[in-house]
Amino acid sequence: MTTNSWLTALQENGYRLTSARRAVVEKMAHTRTALNPLEVYDQTRAACPGLGLVTVYRTLEKLEELGLIQRVHQPGGCNAYLPSAHGHQHLLICRACGKAEYFEGDNLDEFFARVGQQNGFTISEHWLQLFGLCPTCQAK
Repeated sequence: MTTNSWLTALQENGYRLTSARRAVVEKMAHTRTALNPLEVYDQTRAACPGLGLVTVYRTLEKLEELGLIQRVHQPGGCNAYLPSAHGHQHLLICRACGKAEYFEGDNLDEFFARVGQQNGFTISEHWLQLFGLCPTCQAK
């Protein structure tokens, strides 16, 4: 999806398209790094000096609700966000720089079904994040 389609989705769901919201959407639509709200605020504030942290939180919340971004749970407990995956994908996240890559995970469905069956659960969804070091950080 493009930045314009994200802005249209916000507008169609009752949000005014302020310059601050546009700046947050622009940042999130093009990031390849998992960003927490404070990082979004810090990285976007230069482009939009009137940006407030509350606007960042509210915009991220609405983008997540619309399925445009997804929450990434970090080992330290702080949530970060990335543009949502397309289709059935999982995440590889670099612990050093935060770079995130999606990978296909359809071959895990049988495993999750077996785990559900062994424990009497009907699995309706799953979420998989793997943490490590990206090639750039490994080389440092």
